[in-house]
Amino acid sequence: MTQQNSSDREHFGSRLGFVLAAAGAAVGLGNIWGFPTQAASNGGGAFLLVYLVMILVVAFPMLVVEMAIGRAGQANPVDSMRSLTSNPVAKKAGALVGWIGLSVPCAVLAFYSIVGGWLICFMLGAMTDILGMESATAWFKGFSVERNLFGTLVFYVLTVLIVQGGVKQGIEKWSTRLMPALFILFGLLFVYIMTQSGAMEGLKHYLVPDFEKVFDRKLILAAMGQGFFSLTIGGCSMLIYGSYLSKKENLPKMAMNVTLVDTAVAFIAGLVVMPAMYVAMQKGVQIYAEDGSLLSSDTLVFTVLPLMFDSLGLLGQIFSIAFFLLLTIAALTSSISMLECPVSLVGERFNTKRGPTSWVLGGIIALFSIVIVYNFGEMFGLVAMIATQYLQPIAALLFCIFGGWVWNRNAKIKELEQGCPEFSQGLFGKLWPVYVKFVCPLLVATVIWASFG
Repeated sequence: MTQQNSSDREHFGSRLGFVLAAAGAAVGLGNIWGFPTQAASNGGGAFLLVYLVMILVVAFPMLVVEMAIGRAGQANPVDSMRSLTSNPVAKKAGALVGWIGLSVPCAVLAFYSIVGGWLICFMLGAMTDILGMESATAWFKGFSVERNLFGTLVFYVLTVLIVQGGVKQGIEKWSTRLMPALFILFGLLFVYIMTQSGAMEGLKHYLVPDFEKVFDRKLILAAMGQGFFSLTIGGCSMLIYGSYLSKKENLPKMAMNVTLVDTAVAFIAGLVVMPAMYVAMQKGVQIYAEDGSLLSSDTLVFTVLPLMFDSLGLLGQIFSIAFFLLLTIAALTSSISMLECPVSLVGERFNTKRGPTSWVLGGIIALFSIVIVYNFGEMFGLVAMIATQYLQPIAALLFCIFGGWVWNRNAKIKELEQGCPEFSQGLFGKLWPVYVKFVCPLLVATVIWASFG
């Protein structure tokens, strides 16, 4: 039923636009907040090394599967999954997998937008601080229900405004502006932090691996999970962006570019955050507990770094604005891909206009976020845990099993040979179908098992 519109389906206008949009979808708080925190908790350089291996071994082959499913189906996740097979029972199962996959971005967006709202409030707080508006600053940096509600709604409005513009005019246009801004801001912050005392020590801790820790089971599982979430495998964003990719493009190469940009952002985030932590320690901010574990790992970005910025006077405040702007950009490039998933489904199924669809669906998910804001203590951690520890890995496992076992091998290879005719001749092309069938599901199952354990 959706096939009639695949020929006039909107596609990304340029390769760079696609890579930056897809990398933007992957680059979120997981890279800038999660990755440095994980690295700091798991032995710095050793974690970085294992993480880079895991990205290539686990995340990249699965990214190719998810993007290929989207491009083959040229539709939303539910209809793309259905299009992989002609067997009626398998079609039903595929649609179910698509729906489970679609629940991931909706559930993630519900809590993610609250964090996005905090970032906006911290940024505004840094601005009012420079202007000497003390009461406004206290309000923006405080943790009241009203402030959280304000931030969340502003974040939703920004997300919807970009998504309603469509693929080229909305997502691609803004991703090609926001992503380079992210790199420039990071570069400036890095140069600035490296001039502070204590920064070199942090950099050493981050870049020089302690090889004794490399084979630690906990570290390997943490790196595998982080690599997995870093590329939002199982989050549907890559499937939906894949469906907007022209058949002429070399899909494995595009997936590799997305992987490289995403990994670069995580790596650079570590370059900024780890030295910043050591600078903060020099200034008397306590970061590690007696046993060497991180204090307040989940609030690192909201406690440690603002304290460091505060201790650096006016320049620190200016950098504080830059830093929270950076995080807001990273959060937005992800939230637009999350909202795009349900918007494309409703638009394709019911032929609705993009603008109103974006506002209505954004509004429905926002209502759920408001419920979380009002019941923060009970719900926030729970929703975040269900979405990221259970729903997303399970969706990824199902995509993997479906892509590996249900989707016919020849059809898979044919899809990848479009835009990459020599695909099945190369080593990757020979290994990939078998790898996706046996190795990937096993690795994903391990991540799920570790999160239960």
